[in-house]
Amino acid sequence: MTAQPSAHPPGEKNPLEQQGLGRLTASVAHRVFWPSAVIILAFVLYAVIGQESAAEQVAGVQEAIGDNLGWFYTALTSLFVIFVLWVGLGRFGRIRLGKDHEKPEFSTSSWFAMLFAAGMGIGLVYWGAAEPLNFFVSPKPGTGDGDPAKTEAAMVQTFLHWGVHPWAIYVVVGLAMAYAVHRKNRPVSIRWALEPLLGDRVKGKWGDAIDVIAVVGTLFGVATSLGLGVMQIASGLNFLGWVDEPGKPLMVVLIAAITGLATLSVASGIGKGIKWLSNANMGIAALIMLFVIIVGPTLFIANGFVQNVGGYLQNVLRLSFDTGASHGAEGQSFVNTWTVFYWGWWISWAPFVGVFIARISRGRTVREFVCGVLLVPTLLTFFWFAVFGGTAVHGQSTGKENYLVDGAVSTDNALFQLLDTLPGGKLVAGIAILLIVLFFVTSSDSASFVVDMLSSGGNPNPPVWSRVFWAVMGGAVAAALLLASDLASASSLNTLKTTAIIIALPFSIVMIGMCIATTRAFLAEHRAYEAARRTAEQERIIDRTVAALEDGQADDAADRKVPAARTTEDRPPEPAG
Repeated sequence: MTAQPSAHPPGEKNPLEQQGLGRLTASVAHRVFWPSAVIILAFVLYAVIGQESAAEQVAGVQEAIGDNLGWFYTALTSLFVIFVLWVGLGRFGRIRLGKDHEKPEFSTSSWFAMLFAAGMGIGLVYWGAAEPLNFFVSPKPGTGDGDPAKTEAAMVQTFLHWGVHPWAIYVVVGLAMAYAVHRKNRPVSIRWALEPLLGDRVKGKWGDAIDVIAVVGTLFGVATSLGLGVMQIASGLNFLGWVDEPGKPLMVVLIAAITGLATLSVASGIGKGIKWLSNANMGIAALIMLFVIIVGPTLFIANGFVQNVGGYLQNVLRLSFDTGASHGAEGQSFVNTWTVFYWGWWISWAPFVGVFIARISRGRTVREFVCGVLLVPTLLTFFWFAVFGGTAVHGQSTGKENYLVDGAVSTDNALFQLLDTLPGGKLVAGIAILLIVLFFVTSSDSASFVVDMLSSGGNPNPPVWSRVFWAVMGGAVAAALLLASDLASASSLNTLKTTAIIIALPFSIVMIGMCIATTRAFLAEHRAYEAARRTAEQERIIDRTVAALEDGQADDAADRKVPAARTTEDRPPEPAG
């Protein structure tokens, strides 16, 4: 059996050597757990007590980052795509994330379901119809005139935001972590992904700071999504007429219910609750998508999918490096508002999603990991948007439907508006609400599991009590900010959301370090493999040479051997006379 990673942080006492409450609290990494908890609590108080000033200050920082560093996010995200393709398709692809002959821990279908649900499942449900509609109604500067041009541009721009770029961001973190954890047997902690670059410094303050950034960013992101998500669920319930005007009590009940389900799921572990819920999500999502395909504009969806994938492939290089500069302030504003915001959002989620997909990818090769994480979810995502976004844009462009409210897209209600126009859509809309709840549960429990691993010194199976703690913490933070905000603006939640994206800036530097560290580790392993291969080949040549020499000596000895004396019968007859 392979040795298990250390379940306690470097330099701290082993929990088995402590007793009572000390033994219980020793299961956490104190230099990560407590600073993270203090920062989270302090910022929540800051966002609640000084709502307006906090929102203005945080929004100002985010705007400054977008205006001055939009080019940095744009270039860096595209370079991440190039990096992961180089690693996955090149000579390093055969490296196994585990022992040389180790089999994958999870089946391929369960693996896809878990990484898809954790990565962006809830985002697809929320933005599936809303984002293409937004881009159709308010197109990017430079888009051609006419509905056909706006329709294709809307879908291609959506594909850019949800395609290979976000998954490449996740691959950078996930691959570095999977190699460190499964190949080098390190604890499940962000710091160890940088060991080839920082060496033993990952055991000290540098490593602590990296893990604290990851914990805070992950919890902020999950709490924000939970708070804004329950607003969408409540909006859907109200749209369907199942509840009156949603208020804070309903929001709190929804947060409590989702947090409770997430707590039960995360307590059961990855192999049970998280895996089962992820598989259930994929099944329900597939059924809803199939319903829209059958009763919606089927032929338009099929044609649009093929055409828009082609449009994406033709334009992805240009769009990947588009900063909007050629269209002046209006173009830059669009790119910063949408594309740069998305790149920051995906980077802010990279610690959570990257660590989680690393945790579930033991036994995969680098090539399997890169192709599986990068390509398969991207194709599924494209098809999802082709179905929901294509149907919504088709209805709006042909004039058969009007999804606008006061001239703008109602993002919270776009999915429900779409389903409401289809036969039997009311029932399916109710199922869609269930899907949203389950997706939030899987995102919450996955994030709680990751945060717990990071705050427990990298323990791949942290104790149940701390899993429950972080799951409840995420719900409590979301509820507190929601209660403190005006529901019309959700100012405190938006402040938290913006802060999570600001955290993406320092973590983007960490990700650059991960790329360098991963390259160093792979080059070292490749050199070791080549040296071992050359040694083995030399040994085989020597063995064959020795064997050939021994065979030659045996043949020479046989040739030199004196023949036995002939008998009388063997002698030829003597001549007569």
